[in-house]
Amino acid sequence: MSFLAIDIGNTRLKWAQYASPQPGAAPIAHGAVFLENIDELAEGEWTRLAPPASMLGCNVAGDAVRRRVEEQLELWDIAPRWVVPSAHDAGVSNGYDHPARLGADRWVALIGARHHVLERSRGAPTRPTLVVMIGTAVTVAALDPQGHFLGGLILPGHGIMLRALESGTAGLHVPTGEVRAFPSNTSDGLTSGGTYAITGAIERMHRHLSTRCGSKPVTLITGGAGWKVAPFVDVEHELVESLIFDGLLALQAHRLAL
Repeated sequence: MSFLAIDIGNTRLKWAQYASPQPGAAPIAHGAVFLENIDELAEGEWTRLAPPASMLGCNVAGDAVRRRVEEQLELWDIAPRWVVPSAHDAGVSNGYDHPARLGADRWVALIGARHHVLERSRGAPTRPTLVVMIGTAVTVAALDPQGHFLGGLILPGHGIMLRALESGTAGLHVPTGEVRAFPSNTSDGLTSGGTYAITGAIERMHRHLSTRCGSKPVTLITGGAGWKVAPFVDVEHELVESLIFDGLLALQAHRLAL
């Protein structure tokens, strides 16, 4: 019954193998590779795994990358299955104007966050949830206490902000600086500006969701750059690095129960 979960982002592929697809399960093996190294998986890290019985993946890197991953999955006799956002799944309803256009990673993270909050509430009334993903791009998504996705913000990640400034401003090529309250050099100004733009979006959506639902939301932060930004977020929050894998586990368990 072992299960392989795959998360393909814009720069890296992350994978985790579980003894069974149960929400909250700990991986028995896991790893990550940059997208340019995907073609080495079947002859490298994956050769040491016991053959999984099933897999489910989340992909935001496009069809060409997905096909490369599927070639590597031919190592085992399993059918590749990929998440496609829908109107409702695994306890979360999708309030996007066009549900299928919601990013697969955002959808899976919402489902992971919902199950994380339900597990922690242990039967008590659930709070609204703010789901923050910080990577190449940043998304800040709102879930109400009933698990309805209300909508969310999308903004550039720190790297994109800096590259945009470098390409649009003559002579602006400086090393990364520190986050400071009152930056007094260009490096610190750029780093602080990008960080405060992201944290400002998080704190604004936190206020919107608090007003909408009448209670302060649980704020969960995930993504490859989450640890860099989280220390500067002024609302109570939790860093959950496994949120997409938690969502894939919850989706797989839900589908097996149908």
